[in-house]
Amino acid sequence: MEDENKEITKTDISMTGFAIVAYSGDARTALIKAMKEASQGHITKARDLVKEANDSINAAHNEQTKLLSKEASGMDMDVTFIMVHGQDTLMTTMLLKDQMETIINLYERINKLEGKTVD
Repeated sequence: MEDENKEITKTDISMTGFAIVAYSGDARTALIKAMKEASQGHITKARDLVKEANDSINAAHNEQTKLLSKEASGMDMDVTFIMVHGQDTLMTTMLLKDQMETIINLYERINKLEGKTVD
């Protein structure tokens, strides 16, 4: 997909889908680790993991944007199952990130109310 005039093939779209799934999967893993860290009172580590996840989400979004701009410029796009899976994975991971930020805040509040040390 390096050549702006090149036709976008199903393979190109599928490879973008794979990239989105991979980045989203990395983000999801970091977010689940963040919840575990927060549950153990390690709030700073949890927030660092959310930042790490956000970097992966941004990378996935950048892959997605490349195709969106091609389609917006008039290129025809074939939908592939892996691209649909990539979109689904990215969106659910973005939702998980939003939820995880709330969960971390709640763990921090609970720990403070219980008089536990929060880092």
